[in-house]
Amino acid sequence: MIVADTNIISYLFLPTSYSNSVDKLFTLDSAWIAPTLWKSEFRNVLALYLRKEIITFEKALQLQEAAESIMINSEFEVSSSQVLALVNKSNCSAYDCEFIALAKHQNIPLITIPSPILI
Repeated sequence: MIVADTNIISYLFLPTSYSNSVDKLFTLDSAWIAPTLWKSEFRNVLALYLRKEIITFEKALQLQEAAESIMINSEFEVSSSQVLALVNKSNCSAYDCEFIALAKHQNIPLITIPSPILI
């Protein structure tokens, strides 16, 4: 089991230079968990793809449904105090610290890859 951040989840569904690596990761370990925040962040990724006309509205709906189906029963609330403690000790955003807090709480790895720049 791993904590998959939103980039990892996105790369599973949207073609990027990281998609092959993420596909292999999913084949090796498909037990992914994430804080409930992932869903809003994924919607924001889809919004970017929609605005850049990379995908259609219908495709965005399909991708959201597909992502939610693999993450069903794998979403967790995280403690605000744990998130803020991590923020206090780092330069990470509170959003990123949600994923870190979940990984620490579950004592499992957090997997992330940087965001690609869309042109």
